[in-house]
Amino acid sequence: MKLSTDSYKGARDFYPEDKRLQKYLFGVMRAVCERYGYEEYDAPILEPTDLYLQKGNQEIINEQTYTFTDRGDRSVTMRTEMTPSVARMVAGKRQELGYPLRWYSIPQCWRYERTQRGRGREFYQLNVDIFGDASIEADVEAIRIADDIMKDYGASADMYDIRVSSRELLRELLRQHGFDSTMESTITSVLDSYRKPSFDKKRTKLDQDSQTKLIELLDYIQQEDVLQLESGKRLASIIDVLEKQDVKVTLDPTITRGFDYYTGMVFEVFDTHPDNNRSMYGGGRYDNLLEAFGAEPLPTVGFGMGDHTLQCFLELHELVPALQSPTEVYVIAIGQEAVTASQVATELRSKNINTALDSTGRKLEKCIKTADKKSIPFVLFVGETERKENRYTLRRLSTGEEVKGPVDELAQVVFEG
Repeated sequence: MKLSTDSYKGARDFYPEDKRLQKYLFGVMRAVCERYGYEEYDAPILEPTDLYLQKGNQEIINEQTYTFTDRGDRSVTMRTEMTPSVARMVAGKRQELGYPLRWYSIPQCWRYERTQRGRGREFYQLNVDIFGDASIEADVEAIRIADDIMKDYGASADMYDIRVSSRELLRELLRQHGFDSTMESTITSVLDSYRKPSFDKKRTKLDQDSQTKLIELLDYIQQEDVLQLESGKRLASIIDVLEKQDVKVTLDPTITRGFDYYTGMVFEVFDTHPDNNRSMYGGGRYDNLLEAFGAEPLPTVGFGMGDHTLQCFLELHELVPALQSPTEVYVIAIGQEAVTASQVATELRSKNINTALDSTGRKLEKCIKTADKKSIPFVLFVGETERKENRYTLRRLSTGEEVKGPVDELAQVVFEG
């Protein structure tokens, strides 16, 4: 049987050029997080299924996860997100850790769902969390990090919109408009789809009285200054601090983040490009995350950013930079000079220059074409004449410019770019 060369549906192969882009994306994430004093962590990609049942239900486990029974007859699930894992980790060493914790991770996750633009079954997601800080400043910091990441990718303020709200504020608004606590989760789920095609479908599943109340609620929040409500004062302070720090945010009380574990401020970052006008990522405050593990509540605020939607954003806004190979020099052995070429390559590596050696003996044009395909900026030729004179030719492929000299001098040219 002939095997298919296609990757598993919803998953991606990462060829070297794809890994270059991924390395760039993750590099910006790491740089910004560590600038704010965050430390990287990780956890197993497999977790006990019970860990996900705490947040969801059996239907979600059956339909949206990769769940199976291992050889020890244990039900395990491939990681769908990092939040349950990090909660488990923090709860496991609750009394040993120094708070506030500033942690981040960029794990691979898996969800069995319909694939579409910007969403696959396999994805990587930046997770940023502050544990043990209930202050307004912690809420501000989470949004500032999200904003700094976008700016470090070269995005201008008009390319994205940070929309903020509060679950405390939403609860007060729901009570004002006649929704009791038993309806909170249902209405929150409907509001979470407010700007999505699924909104009308979800709304019409409500009874007529609830639909009427919902329309009144939406009219109210679009016309009134909801920040004047008691539950809106903290959010007003967060917005005020952000604006003073030149972080542009928009108040949008329909932002809910869906999950029931959110307890305070919530936010989402939207792409403003007309071809991708959608929420890209978000987060908020969740102070009761450790309760399922029998641990004391711990104030927490954070967000998650997926690589699929981020890459779509960067490509649409033409923000993906030209990414070269990590190899800086391609040394080509001409004729019978493979030994000398190897010595030259070794000398360049000793000077911390990433160097590949081509000793195949192919025609020179083919060797140069290989270096060009790999986006290697320089080629260095080693032939009999070069060996005898101890002067080698270094060519910059982007311009065709050539420099001749001993290895030390050529290494300096490479360092200077």
